[in-house]
Amino acid sequence: MAERFPAIFVSHGAPLLAIQPGPAREFLSGLGKTLGKPKAILAVSAHWESGDAAVSAAAQPETIHDFYGFPDELYRIKYPAPGAPGLAARAQALLGEKGIAASAHATRGLDHGAWVPLMLMYPDADIPVTQLTVQTALGPPHHFTLGEALRGLRNEGVLILGSGGATHNLREFGRHPEGAAPPQWVTAFQEWLAHTIESGKSDDLVRYRSLAPNAARNHPTEEHFLPLFVPAGAGSPGVAGKRIHRSHTFGVFAMDAYRFD
Repeated sequence: MAERFPAIFVSHGAPLLAIQPGPAREFLSGLGKTLGKPKAILAVSAHWESGDAAVSAAAQPETIHDFYGFPDELYRIKYPAPGAPGLAARAQALLGEKGIAASAHATRGLDHGAWVPLMLMYPDADIPVTQLTVQTALGPPHHFTLGEALRGLRNEGVLILGSGGATHNLREFGRHPEGAAPPQWVTAFQEWLAHTIESGKSDDLVRYRSLAPNAARNHPTEEHFLPLFVPAGAGSPGVAGKRIHRSHTFGVFAMDAYRFD
């Protein structure tokens, strides 16, 4: 019988996370050992958006360097994990059972929202990986439903990994010195999020836009927050999620991570 895995959300911050030391990098470098080795990984990254659900059926996904102006070292990194076309087909089937049509992309590789945390968590790159798109226009309730539909994968030895940002406002990037205390508008949202998840208030979570303090300032657009809702929906009903990491980078990016059992 396959080991049952939790569903996880991590904040990936800037691509520099792959090479620069810091609390979030240290946390991710130990997370794989804490979780154990899954049979396969379904990653939901903020950096692959589509109108409707899509999964990657690539047998050997390329490492996509979807960023500009960073050190050359980053562009030399390869994460040669095998693809998981079988898992992609299984995800399509589970979504279809919930009335959610999902297409398959034959060649889509791993963007940095997927490979940066994965290279830290599982550096051997020997676990098959597929990605599921973020469907930004469909909002939080839809992504929570995606997680509910995919929950059964956890019983099949699959790690469901959402990768985005607990906060993500690029307009504020560079306005706050690295190492300084984060501004109150960041921490107020960050702690509301932790309290809501750890209290099991999933109805409030999907309504964060109207309930959380400074929601629009922390997430002017939603693509980096929506990956949270898939693992949240994949958690067991009646079991509250748990914050497993808290830190900040570049002053305004909360790098929090959550576990849903």
